[in-house]
Amino acid sequence: MAQNPPQIAIIGAGIFVKSQYLPRLAEISDLVVLKAIWSRSEKSSSEAVDIARKVFPNVECKYGDDGLDEIIRDSDISGVIVALAAQIQVDMSLKFLKAGKHVLQEKPAAACISELETALSSYTALYNDPSTQKIWAVGENYRFEPAFVESKKLVSEIGDMMSVQVIIEGSMNSSNPYFSSSWRRNFTGGFILDMGVHYIAGLRMLVGCEVASVSAMTSHVDTTLPPPDTISSVFQLENGCSGVFVMLVSSKSPKIVWRVVGLRGTVQVERGNKDGQHGYVVTLFTGNGETKSSFYPFSGVNEELKAFLSDISKVTLNGNKIEAEARSSYVEGARDVAVLDAMLESGMRQGAFVKVEKL
Repeated sequence: MAQNPPQIAIIGAGIFVKSQYLPRLAEISDLVVLKAIWSRSEKSSSEAVDIARKVFPNVECKYGDDGLDEIIRDSDISGVIVALAAQIQVDMSLKFLKAGKHVLQEKPAAACISELETALSSYTALYNDPSTQKIWAVGENYRFEPAFVESKKLVSEIGDMMSVQVIIEGSMNSSNPYFSSSWRRNFTGGFILDMGVHYIAGLRMLVGCEVASVSAMTSHVDTTLPPPDTISSVFQLENGCSGVFVMLVSSKSPKIVWRVVGLRGTVQVERGNKDGQHGYVVTLFTGNGETKSSFYPFSGVNEELKAFLSDISKVTLNGNKIEAEARSSYVEGARDVAVLDAMLESGMRQGAFVKVEKL
């Protein structure tokens, strides 16, 4: 007999929920039942519910403390997506984990190393029996983008790494809906940390090893943005290869590119579009002078949601802990933050050498 799709709730009703989570869940509506959307205010929750009801007609509007308690007590809801201000996401995620729900938390995993360490120890302490541990995933769609999945395979074919370059010239200006987001402006690391975890995730995925140490300089040039708004870092990987990570939150000429140079060739991943679709152009430069390019449209959010729902279904079917999708595990999201935390610390110390905390 076919298993019923898992029932989930969304905690939060902000921009990303409305523009990404709801449309992407609608595309895989055969795999999930969206039972409730919660927000602090009835108005915000109701607006998101109106969008969701086009595909999930029975979704319920929940708000305030009472609404939160109703979701926590609802035994039919096996998982929640937590998409709130980064300052409160960890506490909210732990609240639901304690209540026996699986959690997919929006990035970043946390704000700093100390918060990451506290979160991980709190998570472990919730379960006397490790086999009863619930899934705590972080929504890092870059690790699920086909462009990075395929590029990682190509990197294994270009021989020993010689250099890695990550150049991010963002476009966070007043025309971007996230520009005026108040929590991002009161967040340690500002947009560098909130946006930067994506680019670090892409870097770590491509190279297949951890960043060991960094030296960085930061600055605040665009006063319409919270500090810092630029970061220039050199880093060393655990495999001995060095590289550079340069990020500008806002540029008049946006460009996003990762480039891994090996003894036998080079792999490049660059943000672009084709036939009106946004995605990535992946290019392999071979040792004999050939160039091969492929375009991969964005689909990472779909893939991460499918992985989370699949893991919930497996747990429900097997009745005990399973090996959840490693790419979205909380510790993977934490490691992205750890790299940026080290870069930001180095920047505050005028480029001092900083080792990346191991998590």
